[in-house]
Amino acid sequence: MSSESPAPAAPFDLVVRRARIATASDVFMADIGIRGGRIAQLGHELPSGAREIDAAGRVVTPGGVDAHCHLDQPMAPPLRMADDFDTGTRAAACGGTTTVIPFAAQEKGQSLREAVFDYHRRAEGRAHIDYAFHLIVSDPTPQVLNEELPALIAEGYTSFKIYMTYDDMKLDDGQILDVLEIARRHGAMAMVHAENADCIEWLTKRLEAAGRTAPRFHAHARPMLVEREATHRAISLSQLVDVPILIVHVSGREAVEQIRWARGQGLRVLAETCPQYLFLTAEDLGVDDSYQGARCICSPPPRDKANQEVIWDGLNDGLFTVFSSDHAPFSYDGTEGKKPGGEEVPFRHIPNGLAGIETRMALLYSEGVLEGRITLEKFVELTATNPAKVYGLHPRKGAIAIGSDADLVIWDERECTVRNERLHHAVDHTPYEGMRLKAWPGLTLSRGEVVWDGQAFLGRTGRGRFLECGTPSLLPRSRA
Repeated sequence: MSSESPAPAAPFDLVVRRARIATASDVFMADIGIRGGRIAQLGHELPSGAREIDAAGRVVTPGGVDAHCHLDQPMAPPLRMADDFDTGTRAAACGGTTTVIPFAAQEKGQSLREAVFDYHRRAEGRAHIDYAFHLIVSDPTPQVLNEELPALIAEGYTSFKIYMTYDDMKLDDGQILDVLEIARRHGAMAMVHAENADCIEWLTKRLEAAGRTAPRFHAHARPMLVEREATHRAISLSQLVDVPILIVHVSGREAVEQIRWARGQGLRVLAETCPQYLFLTAEDLGVDDSYQGARCICSPPPRDKANQEVIWDGLNDGLFTVFSSDHAPFSYDGTEGKKPGGEEVPFRHIPNGLAGIETRMALLYSEGVLEGRITLEKFVELTATNPAKVYGLHPRKGAIAIGSDADLVIWDERECTVRNERLHHAVDHTPYEGMRLKAWPGLTLSRGEVVWDGQAFLGRTGRGRFLECGTPSLLPRSRA
């Protein structure tokens, strides 16, 4: 009596067919074979997979790496961020982002390790996509500098943010030098929020004395000069220590000029910008004393149309290394967001931040790639590959290569209108309401699993994994 042999298992769990693959260096046609959540093969006419997706010539890019976003970050009452790791990573996935790097923020008087432990508690079992942590160092005590920070870097927390403004987070120049020295010694990446706190306070007090406290005056208290001075000072401090730095959320010409100067001197200064500096202006904070402009308060504030063009030029010519959302989600209505305690308050007390984790990729693809401002390769570089390299996640993330995680976005080039009701964050507004775009992610895969199919979110709470980061690979280590 004969028995039939079982059918051989498919060589791949999933095959994405006929993809127009875009990487940071090339655009080419291929099939993508996925096994065990990773890319196992690239080629033409690959063997069958247990599942198949026909990309039919559509553009396929690596899943986005949003390397600057804030989720469920501890806030002093009554403030509370609208998005936690559940809603924030859900929105990210629906917008084509498959890896996020938010911030474990140290409060003054708190140990850095306690901050990391608390942030893991907030993240575990909630994230839908993979995540790593930056650190925020706000209290660089001898214990933090000599024990906690070096140990945490060795454990995979290889980047940290330094603030030059905000009273509860800012460091003085001596403290910044101490922290930069640790970055140099241990190969970590230091990010700097560059605004001159004393200038901002001086201007704010004078605006308040004149009764100018409406949201639009936030921009008056933070002119480009305060960003320019702090950017130059941050560059000088990094030059003194001889360590690379990354200037975050650069808003316009004056800071850009400082970074170009530094690059011309051979200094290792990286730069990041965000959608708000391409698509918003100071007028979005209000042209009168209406409180509506509170929705768009962020720091540095948006500038003007001329500065938008400066930022576009910097994206195109390599001045900017990373394009991040700086998602800092505060609802407009209610008691925990832009109206603390339910009250309309002077601009000094309005929490800073915009929602953008879901719209980041589509905004740049539509208005950058499809409008001819940047190439597909540059889009991938800015949104996925460079962030992964800067923060020690490449080539696991930010690449379409054999062995990389199968984090992919299949793009639908179709007209769509940004409506908050269609987004997946927990914020009650988007600053890009009504914008008409020409593309949106049609499919998002995280480690080979479809988490967004163009119509519905398909992720599972808790499937996201914590990622230990290596040292940055985009720049050489500091000289001995």
